[in-house]
Amino acid sequence: MDSRQNAGPCPPVAALYDASRIVEFSGDSNSFNEISYTGEITGVELVCRYLDDQPMRAEVEIDFAFGKGPQADSNRHTYRYWVAVTRRSSKVLAKQYFTVDANFAGNTVDGRREVIQDILVPRADETISGSNFEVIVGFDLTDEQLAFNREGRRFRLDAGS
Repeated sequence: MDSRQNAGPCPPVAALYDASRIVEFSGDSNSFNEISYTGEITGVELVCRYLDDQPMRAEVEIDFAFGKGPQADSNRHTYRYWVAVTRRSSKVLAKQYFTVDANFAGNTVDGRREVIQDILVPRADETISGSNFEVIVGFDLTDEQLAFNREGRRFRLDAGS
């Protein structure tokens, strides 16, 4: 990125708590023995660049940890996640979907760092600061997975080992 000083601060970035982890079950039971795969967003960082009246461009780095449960049927698994730009604590302005692959290669735990470049934050003009926006990330969850997370239930990546 350009080394000149930004016109203002970058937007805050975070993983949405309710969507920061995923547990996939192979059956109807939500027990440990039914887990296929798990994932967790363990860290998020953002750098941005904007000068004068130019659009704000951001780069987001997301750290993931993945787990393979007793019902996993492969040493590879693809997880879907999203990156959203919002007005501060308000309306979603843009949302993009991405995938990340885990390769367990005989292990039960894997980790990845994904870098998403060129996230655009829509400033109307040069008077709008990056602090008026937020960048939020999370897994693309089913209604059942979201309810599981909101109930505060979880399994650790190394549970049972």
